[in-house]
This record gives sequence, structure tokens and C-alpha cells, in this order.
Amino acid sequence: MMTDSPHTGAISGTTRLYAVLGDPVTQVQSPGLLNPVFAGLGIDAVLVPVEVRPGDLGEVVRGLQRVGNLDGLFVTVPHKTAAAQLADRRSRTVEITGSANALRREPDGAWLAANFDGSGFVAGLVASGHSPRGKKVTLVGAGGAGSAIAAALLTAGVDILSLSDPDGPRLTALVERLAEHWPGRVRAVPEPVLHDSDLAVNATPLGLRPDDPLPFAPGGLPPGSVVADIIMKPRETPLLREAAASGHPVHHGMHMLTGQIDSYRTFFGLGVPRTDDERM
Repeated sequence: MMTDSPHTGAISGTTRLYAVLGDPVTQVQSPGLLNPVFAGLGIDAVLVPVEVRPGDLGEVVRGLQRVGNLDGLFVTVPHKTAAAQLADRRSRTVEITGSANALRREPDGAWLAANFDGSGFVAGLVASGHSPRGKKVTLVGAGGAGSAIAAALLTAGVDILSLSDPDGPRLTALVERLAEHWPGRVRAVPEPVLHDSDLAVNATPLGLRPDDPLPFAPGGLPPGSVVADIIMKPRETPLLREAAASGHPVHHGMHMLTGQIDSYRTFFGLGVPRTDDERM
């Protein structure tokens, strides 16, 4: 909702609401990025974190759908797959990956689900000088974020994408869906394939807590391979610290979020013309 003059940041009766749903939410960075965007664009809106247990997600998503001044939801761990199923309509990316990280309220009140994790991750890689085109990539994690990143990496032209995840059925289902669109370029592997990878990505929650094991050992990578983590807090995850100590270039999780800002603005109509769908 645009105002006639720059918004002061104060919440009033005209303020439009957005919520980011997660469990936990203490690590979310989106309010700190998007609320200044709202203020800078003169948009009378606020994004707040909402902690939701998995068993309550359906009730919360449907309940928030009845809040008249709430325009959209952002979705983080562990709700991205479930949120896609709760949406009334789904973008092409969501249909392929089975996960969503944004839900937009449509004029008829329906939720339209989209996922910008993948495109944001790739945009962050390219901006940092790590274009994935023609590269061999190892991706650990086939969940909500991992599935979107996998599709975006394939769209960006990776040569071979090796996917691993401890949830065998989830991994198999994702690879089968991806292979329909990118035959011969994606494979499921029981363990991360590190010895000939140009880029290795952690798309699991491992690293959120200080006692988490490493998702993979960066010492198994060839010299010069890039190690990326999608975890945003802490910024320097144990994986990235060990990778840097081994001499590997590292790519921080915050890049995935900052790479999504323009997509969010377009999707939610925040100072730019709104489209019906995101583009992969």
C-alpha cells in the first residue's frame, strides 16, 4: 500500500501486515532487510516473525488468510513443503519443487505460492563471481530450500547436479521431478560427491546450532572449489569456517536472501508492477 509521503515507520491503523512463519524464528533475517525496504519506498507495511509449530501450520495459515489487512506470508524452516500444499494456487517453480517460501493473497482471497530461494541463491552466487554455469555441483538437502536451489541451479546451466539427503523417498521424488525437465543432468547420490565438485552447497539446517555435525567435510573437495551455506545466522557456520581454513572460497547464507529482494518486490507489488507469477 503506497502512501502519498515517505512512511515514517510508525505502525498505525492503515499499516499492511506481512508475517514470516518458522520454527524457530530467532534466526530469521527477513524483517531486518524488508522493513527498511518498506520505509524507504514509503510503503505503510511491516513484516513480523511468527513462530509456528509444524502441527499448527495449517490452522495458522488459514487463520491469517482471514486477516483483512495481511497481504502475504514468508515461509522458512521447517514449513516450506507444507506451505506449498496449503496454498490455493502454485507457481511453476512450486509445482516442480514441491516447496514454497512466499504466499501472496490474491484479489479473491486465495493464497498464491511461489518460491524464490533458488533464484535468490543463484543471483547471490553470480553477484559474488561464482557463476554455476557449466559446473559440477554437489547439493546436500532436498527439503524446501534445497529443492528450489536444485531447480534454479539446473536452470542456470550447471553441468551435473549431485543431490543427497538422508530422506531417501524425498530425495528420489525430487530427482524424478527435476529429471523430467532436465534429463541427464541431475542424479541422486547416497553421500555427497566431493572429489570433483566445483561447488558444494549445504541446504540443510545443520549449522543452526553449535553442536550440529557438519553436513559434509570440505576437506574432500578439490582446491578452489566454492563452499556455500544457506544458513544466515550464524553468518560464519562451522562448515564455512572449516572450508575457509582449508583455503576454499566461501559463500554466505545472507546472499540468498538479498538476492530475493527484487523478486519479492515484484511478486508482492512493493513499488513495482505486480506479475501473476515469478519466473524461474
